[in-house]
Amino acid sequence: MPIYHKLGKIPRKRHVVFKSENGKHQYEQLFGTEGFSGIQSLLYHIHRPTQIKEIVSSVDDSPKIAIAKNIRPMLLKGFSVQPEEDYLKARKVVLCNQDCKISLAAPTRGFRDYFYKNADADELIFVHKGSGKLRTMMGNIAFVPGDYLLIPRGIIYQLDFDGSDNRFLVLESYHPIYTPKRYKNSSGQLLEHSPFCERDFKLPNELETHDEKGDFIIKIRKEGMLHTLVYGTHPFDVVGWDGYNYPWGFSIHDFEPITGRIHMPPPIHQTYETSALVVCSFCPRLYDYHPQAIPAPYNHSNIDSDEVLYYVDGDFMSRNNIQPGHITLHPKGVPHGPAPGAMERSIGQKETPELAVMIDTFRPLMVTEEAMKLDDGIYYKNWLEN
Repeated sequence: MPIYHKLGKIPRKRHVVFKSENGKHQYEQLFGTEGFSGIQSLLYHIHRPTQIKEIVSSVDDSPKIAIAKNIRPMLLKGFSVQPEEDYLKARKVVLCNQDCKISLAAPTRGFRDYFYKNADADELIFVHKGSGKLRTMMGNIAFVPGDYLLIPRGIIYQLDFDGSDNRFLVLESYHPIYTPKRYKNSSGQLLEHSPFCERDFKLPNELETHDEKGDFIIKIRKEGMLHTLVYGTHPFDVVGWDGYNYPWGFSIHDFEPITGRIHMPPPIHQTYETSALVVCSFCPRLYDYHPQAIPAPYNHSNIDSDEVLYYVDGDFMSRNNIQPGHITLHPKGVPHGPAPGAMERSIGQKETPELAVMIDTFRPLMVTEEAMKLDDGIYYKNWLEN
């Protein structure tokens, strides 16, 4: 995230004495990645951020695998995930591998009775339904349907919802999530041909600073375990910070599609990347304008990646009988393409209203028991001709 940002009060120099107006020392914390060589921020706390009073419990939170080595194309009916009150319990992991976890969630209320930190993974939350506020130790971000919320590993956060009807797609990546290199210059600035730019990003604001001592419950996800700790001071006690490592948001509706005379390959839709996966945004756009163009995608083989498509809205051009909240999985090793009739229907069409999120992983995905509850069981036969 190559944008310098700051909130609150900070000293003029790094690593120097910094006191409040009443003469109390403020405690500096480096919040960085990849040791001391990755992107980082410097935070200044009222209290030491290291005060653990108690470790209450540690529970195995690993997803239960139903199919470890999968070859079957699948369709998961995501809106069949039942709503639950608690945010963490509502998150149901449906697909995972050594690099990531993909979850669906339908939480009905935000959480203020505890704080949450993912110590293993960057979290990318796509807001399908619902609105509210992401509250973090580095400031707050309001969100609405269509927003991606990128929460770097180690960020302590809470969520507030405006209502009870919320639907999220959650990607946990064990590798840092960045904007695509293909759209950046050597300094990290997004280039002119990028389908989005820095103006589109929602940066944290409204820094909350709590000078409170007591018992504050922090739930920390680490190495397949969910640990519950009690901190002695409020986690949101930051008086100021600056740097490059912080949560931020981006609306899928601000993605400006790239089009061409003939069908363009999926990388033009790329929105995020890691060393192990990519995330793409399929947005409403004009179709190809060559007089003989076939707008529907050509058949292709996933030799090097598993393809996951999460359908948000609109009539997805290459599929039949797809509804919002559906997920399709096309595993590596089996070619796939437009459903019967989709290619023919697309010829002569001028535009598509489709809205979807795609996650391509470079290593195979395992299918969880939660996913099997959502599986339609017959999707792999979708390409049979009558």
